[in-house]
Amino acid sequence: MTDEILTIDEVATYLKLAKKTAYRLASEGKLPGFKVGGSWRFKQTDIERWIEEKKTSSKDNNDKG
Repeated sequence: MTDEILTIDEVATYLKLAKKTAYRLASEGKLPGFKVGGSWRFKQTDIERWIEEKKTSSKDNNDKG
């Protein structure tokens, strides 16, 4: 298996966010993750895909303005 699973702390560090912000984004469904035994987990490939989608949608929004 090549997909690394990250914890909320690791995702927060990876995205340079406060842990509280990462938790809120995950809880709101804005950050792709899943719960295991009440703890958030994230596939690194999902996070990287999410980043690319955000970069693309941000660029699209800037091009329209």
